Amino acid sequence: MKEFWDERYSQAEFAYGEEPNVFIKERLPDFQPGKVLFPAEGEGRNSVYAAELGWEVAAFDFSSKGKERADKLAASKGVSIDYQVKGILEESYEAESFDVICLTYVHFPPEIKDEMHPRLDRYLKPGGHIILEAFSKEHRELNKVNPDLGGPPDASMMYSKEEIKHAFGNYEIVELSIEMRHLNEGFGHVGEGSVIRFIGRKPN
Repeated sequence: MKEFWDERYSQAEFAYGEEPNVFIKERLPDFQPGKVLFPAEGEGRNSVYAAELGWEVAAFDFSSKGKERADKLAASKGVSIDYQVKGILEESYEAESFDVICLTYVHFPPEIKDEMHPRLDRYLKPGGHIILEAFSKEHRELNKVNPDLGGPPDASMMYSKEEIKHAFGNYEIVELSIEMRHLNEGFGHVGEGSVIRFIGRKPN
């Protein structure tokens, strides 16, 4: 799998574009800049955007090619990010050290998600927020018709509202919706897809 992403991030174009994800661009400015974490950050489009807004940014991904591209993007924008080459469940940060954690199309099998969500919760400060956009389970059928939409090969790696509510059961739900969205993110996400959007606040 690492080889797949290294190859994808070695293409001439950014796989998902250089612009931040629309949901991140719409919602992150609502929060006072502090410390933010971007797991499975890929080529850095979202973390670099956060740094431009004045956030102290940490990010990680298991692709060294993703880090190379993210570092170059950050340099071109005159900002810096702390980007580590680590896989999900390999990362390690201080407990309760982040104000916001942003998950953008972070898709893993259920057994990994079951471990990932509590780990991320530990890194988030009380009163902090999770911002998540991912493919909903309904997206799988759309992807079969239009492979250019992108997304994982198995619906179990996608999200439902019930799964979000279970994973973050003690969080205040600020926003939770499933929407059809026109995706235009590089060559990796193109067309009408079904996405789930979630903002949750960790209790104090």
